[in-house]
Amino acid sequence: MINKIIDNKLLFIGIHIVIGYLATLPWFPKPFGLGVIAFCVFLVVKTKNRNEEAFLLAMYVAGAEVFIRMIKGFVFYETGKYSVILLLFLGIFLGKFKQKFAIQYLFYLLLLSLGIVFTQVPEGESIRNAIVFNLSGPVVLGIAALYFYKRPIQKEQVLSALYFMILPIFSMVTFLYFRTPDIREIVFGGGANFQTSGGFGPNQVATAIGAGIFIIVVFILLKVKFTGFLILDILFLAYFIYRGLLTFSRGGIITGFAAIIFFSFFFFLHKNGSLKVFFNYFLMGGLFLFVIWVYTSNITGGMLENRYAGKNAKGVEKKDITSGRLDIIEEQFKSFFVSPLGIGVGNGKFKRQLSQEHVTAASHNEVGRLVEEHGIIGFIILIGLMFIPMINFIFFDNLQRAFIISFYLFWFLTVNHSAMRIAFPGLIYALSLIKIKDNDYNTDIENE
Repeated sequence: MINKIIDNKLLFIGIHIVIGYLATLPWFPKPFGLGVIAFCVFLVVKTKNRNEEAFLLAMYVAGAEVFIRMIKGFVFYETGKYSVILLLFLGIFLGKFKQKFAIQYLFYLLLLSLGIVFTQVPEGESIRNAIVFNLSGPVVLGIAALYFYKRPIQKEQVLSALYFMILPIFSMVTFLYFRTPDIREIVFGGGANFQTSGGFGPNQVATAIGAGIFIIVVFILLKVKFTGFLILDILFLAYFIYRGLLTFSRGGIITGFAAIIFFSFFFFLHKNGSLKVFFNYFLMGGLFLFVIWVYTSNITGGMLENRYAGKNAKGVEKKDITSGRLDIIEEQFKSFFVSPLGIGVGNGKFKRQLSQEHVTAASHNEVGRLVEEHGIIGFIILIGLMFIPMINFIFFDNLQRAFIISFYLFWFLTVNHSAMRIAFPGLIYALSLIKIKDNDYNTDIENE
């Protein structure tokens, strides 16, 4: 089944575009959400993870999580994260590969759990929900790291996994097309737009689309079959960028392009060591993006420039271009200096609600959350997470560096604008720990 999907990429892209339309029908979301999880678990158990099915299907679920949440296809909101954890657990215990024991990440999971000791929530609030909301994403990272740490994976499998991830993003983008009102009737302002995001969180939607943009570019640069037609690949890429810009959520789109730039840089160093070729592609890509930007800006009445420049609808520069995130981070560090041992998992939001600072939102920044809620232990966790992947980066060649640095950037930038609300950043972080191999790695790969 897996091979059929990989060998018929355009067909399954078409199927997922149809799924995006079907998701607009009221009877479809719940059966689809349940069916995806059941099928993925069944396939991993049946194959016993002989060909990294757990990896491929965990990537699919991570790519589908925002879409299925958007259409209300999950029974529980955090089902996507639970499913990724389950699939990777099954992959570890059923697979023939004897995974290297990653004591660093087992220690990381134990340190995370210490923060629960200090957790206290106001009367009427659920302590379970507070813990799950804040720790389910970091736990995905820990389990994924245990699965992928120094795991040898073929380059072709990495590309197949990226393809699996983008399939449900095609469904999401199609769903956005059918659910978005006439663009001319939308009043764009200086904030993220829920109407162009399917009525769902623009931050998460833009994160998924940013990942999709990156994946298409990787296939184009590596000259690996995506749809089989370069012009169609470019058209899909243009539409993804257009839909991403329309969300007016900047973080996911900027993150996607940052990952593309670093991937391209190291890929061209690997290819022929020519920075000139890199800059030529960079200029062509910049022109391509400029055309899409101008078109999108025109249909939003010029509000796109205001949004990315940190201005309001009147064109006046905002005091805080981070949409309140800096205020939250400032409060989080103040909290750390008062309570250096941490205030407990999930307590940050409730503490801010009781303060006089009028900053009540949940953290959008995992760095700030770790520092505030886990204290000094949070700093230790953060340092470990940041430096362990660098070992791969230092000792591997430029082709592997291209993948490793882009995965690493996706994690770091995403958790700094969207925390770990979804499974994607934790899973993508773990991919920076793998050993990427190729069948002809020592000989023909340099001549690709």
